[in-house]
Amino acid sequence: MTRRYDPTSRLLLTPDDPHATARVGRLAELGLGRGAPGPLDVFDGFARRMATELAAPFAMVNFIDERQQFFAGLHRPRTAGPGPATSPARDAPARAMPRGHGYCPHVVVRRAALVLEDVLDYPRFAGNPVVEEMGIRAYLGAPLLEATGPALGTVCVADTRPRPWGRDGLETIKGFAGELTAELTGGHR
Repeated sequence: MTRRYDPTSRLLLTPDDPHATARVGRLAELGLGRGAPGPLDVFDGFARRMATELAAPFAMVNFIDERQQFFAGLHRPRTAGPGPATSPARDAPARAMPRGHGYCPHVVVRRAALVLEDVLDYPRFAGNPVVEEMGIRAYLGAPLLEATGPALGTVCVADTRPRPWGRDGLETIKGFAGELTAELTGGHR
């Protein structure tokens, strides 16, 4: 895996994803991803269930291609972030976001869960645009993994305050990832 660095700060940027094309092809086979017909109420319900279980204001089912992320499932607060409700910099995410925003691209490339109890404690993640734009301070995500091939996407939750997710949170998000993968692939993991 090739890693890109910001030459001015030497911080790790979004990792290269050599499996993006294969992922997009597999998602198309499953009828998922950016081109899937909407509305995606089932995925929104799944995201809502994760948010409730983990008491998080944001929850997403996320599919990632070469350039962007698509939130097939999205749960968000009515007003996002600690700033004023009218602040456009604190608006909740739309259904699509650039690939370099957020932490799910790291989860997909690593094929492993990522726990950030306070993103500001991790210099390589603290400068991510979602920190400034949405006020994200905590993240918990797990990949949607089949037995072989690239990760299909992620399930994740995020908060605008630091969160001690702990082992229970990690096991819960991994359980959600396994459950959704089985549903998406007809139980073949």
